Amino acid sequence: MKNFIFHNPTRIVFGEGTISKIGKNAKAFGGKALMVYGRSSIKRSGLYSRVIDLLREEAIEIVEFAGVKSNPSLSHLREGIELAKRQRIDFLLAVGGGSVIDETKAIAAGAMTNGDVWDFFTGKATIQAALPVLTILTLPASGSEMNGSMVITNEDTRQKYGFSSPYLYPRISVLDPAVTCTIPLTYTAYGAVDAMSHLLEGYFTHKDTWAPIQDRYVEGLVKTIMESTERIFADPEDYQGRATMMWAATLAWNGLALAGVGKAGLPNHMLEHPLSGIYDIPHGAGLSVVIPGWMKYVSGKDCRKIARFAENVLGLKRDSKKSTAEKGITALKRWFEKIGSPTSFSAANIPASDLDEIVENAAALAELWGLNDYPKEVIAEIYKMCL
Repeated sequence: MKNFIFHNPTRIVFGEGTISKIGKNAKAFGGKALMVYGRSSIKRSGLYSRVIDLLREEAIEIVEFAGVKSNPSLSHLREGIELAKRQRIDFLLAVGGGSVIDETKAIAAGAMTNGDVWDFFTGKATIQAALPVLTILTLPASGSEMNGSMVITNEDTRQKYGFSSPYLYPRISVLDPAVTCTIPLTYTAYGAVDAMSHLLEGYFTHKDTWAPIQDRYVEGLVKTIMESTERIFADPEDYQGRATMMWAATLAWNGLALAGVGKAGLPNHMLEHPLSGIYDIPHGAGLSVVIPGWMKYVSGKDCRKIARFAENVLGLKRDSKKSTAEKGITALKRWFEKIGSPTSFSAANIPASDLDEIVENAAALAELWGLNDYPKEVIAEIYKMCL
């Protein structure tokens, strides 16, 4: 067990009907809010009008900023920063999934600086302050509702970069599972893959020889996410399945899974970001493409942890470690396909002819993140396993 400091300041308000509490909770942060959301889904569901009414009941002035994409863009982010500055916003309220929350965090940071917000992503600047962020989560996946991380795509350079800061933790996040019952099954699947990836990154890359707390925490949550996904596919309005998925996805990326394991990497996110950054595919879809290929590459060097995952999570009978690991990779890939998430470049409509450009993009991110075990030739080798 390595030394660590765990601090998570986000207050979670969880359960059916909890959206009704947003007005009174928000009032403590000021009288003028920037409400950030996507396109039309919250209006179709009726959530938009509910939130507007609840804020107005508390005499909170609302400035709206709509149009966040599923892979939020730098140009739209810059528009939001200018709006927040011009309107002298007190706090921001994100109503949506991880993309909306990520862009809201970036606006909160950008509104408190005179520099270019992209400098935060490239490591040229660090956040010194941010406006308060509150969230109403509508799509369990990223865990952004309870962490200090976010990701933005620069359309000009086609780079999808992220960063973390303690200033970016939401102050309050409202998680009402009932609002997720209208999520299409395709995005339920992508959300499940995303949440699983957050757990598996540290699980597969940490170097502790004995980490029973963290490893069993990950194994239990991954099994729970898979079981919840299957319940939701059987009945999209299954409240218990939706509620369990929502809380599991939040727990997947709030710092607990990595506490005490020391250094861990994010190779699958490094490999995925070019796919969604260049081709604008859902992040979870890109992850289901790269994860089996990455696991195959790693298994060729050390298959022990993948064999353990196959036994403890996928329920495969113990064979030789090599055989168990191979069967585990195949079983996970088949599960991704079962829920409709792509597992190859071709299935995600990513041209194999673009491989060189994708490798260059990923290599730049690997260098920025200090993933020194992933030079261009290794990245290319892994991608070829994903074609």
